[in-house]
Amino acid sequence: MNTQAATAERIWCVVVPHHPEGARRARHRLAASLTGLIPAMTLADAVTITAELVGNSVRHASPLPGGVVRVAWRLVAGGIEIRVTDGGAATSPTVRQVGSESPDGRGLAIVAALTQAWGVDRDGLGQCVWARMPA
Repeated sequence: MNTQAATAERIWCVVVPHHPEGARRARHRLAASLTGLIPAMTLADAVTITAELVGNSVRHASPLPGGVVRVAWRLVAGGIEIRVTDGGAATSPTVRQVGSESPDGRGLAIVAALTQAWGVDRDGLGQCVWARMPA
């Protein structure tokens, strides 16, 4: 059996509370599932991206039914894709320009810096912010 091909098809999904605690749970679950499968530096970036996306969901979007956020990640050929789905917000997520003294507002700028691409999909469930990074 080709181990690399089997690894490339792996998908994980976790449902976490639409609460700051949800970001911690998602980070820990992602780290536990990907440790040993990807390089440590890539894992650190994936954990950061997950924390930023879930944190943004909690701060700026509505939860899915049940007061939750869905976080999924998968290994794809040459990289990792992370998807955070929530109930959506009135405005679409965008990278903000903030001053050096601003206490927040850098989340998507961090995501953009660490990824090959990121974007937003909408469906009947809500809004999904996704990010792809090289492994």
